[in-house]
Amino acid sequence: MSATPADGARPPFEGLRVLDFTRYYAGPFAAWQLALLGADVIKIEPPGGEEIRSGSTHPEWGRQGMAPNFVGINSNKRSLTLDLTKPEAVEVVRRLVRDADVVVENFRPGVMARFGLGWDALSALNPRLIYCAVSGFGQTGPERGTAAFDGKIQAMSGIMSITGAPEHGPMRAGFPICDMIGGMTGAFGLASALYQRERTGRGQLVDVAMLDSALNLLAPMVAEATLAGHRSEQMGNLSVTRKATADLFRCGDGWLMLAVLTERQYTNLMRAIGRADALDDARFADWSTRAEHRDALHAIIEQALAEGAPKDWEAKLTAADVPCSTVWHVDEIIGHPAVRHRGFVQTVQTPMGPMALAGAGFTLSDGTARITRGAPRAGEHTDEVLRAAGYAEAEIAALRRDGVV
Repeated sequence: MSATPADGARPPFEGLRVLDFTRYYAGPFAAWQLALLGADVIKIEPPGGEEIRSGSTHPEWGRQGMAPNFVGINSNKRSLTLDLTKPEAVEVVRRLVRDADVVVENFRPGVMARFGLGWDALSALNPRLIYCAVSGFGQTGPERGTAAFDGKIQAMSGIMSITGAPEHGPMRAGFPICDMIGGMTGAFGLASALYQRERTGRGQLVDVAMLDSALNLLAPMVAEATLAGHRSEQMGNLSVTRKATADLFRCGDGWLMLAVLTERQYTNLMRAIGRADALDDARFADWSTRAEHRDALHAIIEQALAEGAPKDWEAKLTAADVPCSTVWHVDEIIGHPAVRHRGFVQTVQTPMGPMALAGAGFTLSDGTARITRGAPRAGEHTDEVLRAAGYAEAEIAALRRDGVV
């Protein structure tokens, strides 16, 4: 059972003010983690909103500036539109920064500084400010100014070199994994800096490189390279353990992924598929001989799995304590009882109707993450934020007239 939050529990980042200058995936994902946990995240966008709002994969949503890819990682935020090329907009940011706890941005290094809004300038205004910059290669070094998107980092980090099957060549992951791990690394860096500020009273720069984050995710493979001189390779769907029964198998009219890694699991598998006789086969006496005779073992397993539906085999093998899964689609797995039980998908009412959105990947027994509002429309909270910052109605009208907001 998941932990039940205490009644009236305050989320851990309640009262935290975040200025979010991010776009696309990595930066917005970092700021979103704080928003899920109660932070007041003000998304600062150019007039009309950031580019991903009009994503082309779902044009009916994109035309409204609310593409699903945007909505999925920007809930719980407020939106303020500013044209940062105008001095008046920069002054708005400078005023907001004085009461902010965190700034998050994912421009190329140097862009925010050219606006007069880099780390040095903003920390001088607010010494307690924590400034998180997410970029491809970090704020220093020979590649600092190089453009970096997820596909480039997947290829450069080595992820593509170990993904896919040798006969088909390198393959990228089916989602922007380097963007997302860069964002999660940013959120962890921010949480670390906030904790340290409790001790020191000072803010600091959190410098996140997507390439570093991807290599951190590959820590076991990095150790294989540095310690054993091993060059990693594509193994298709075979587990990194290289055990023959931790692989993808044809099953009826579909597929079944087995993650059989222990002797007990192997025994359970062979008995459950009706091939207990193979337990006495010398070719499969231990893991090394099973690897040596992988093709023969695969054939035995797939022959047994050929009869019956994949979901039926999944249920039967799971009941026999054999780790396995059919290949679920995202629209299927979000309805799985385990996912529903955790309350991972949360429904929130929005002006566009109810939206079911992904939540955080963990719960807290006190103050767990909740979605309290959908993603904002571009500039939806501009007047609200400016009023709270002390701008009079006439000043806000002037800013609109001059195209600042």
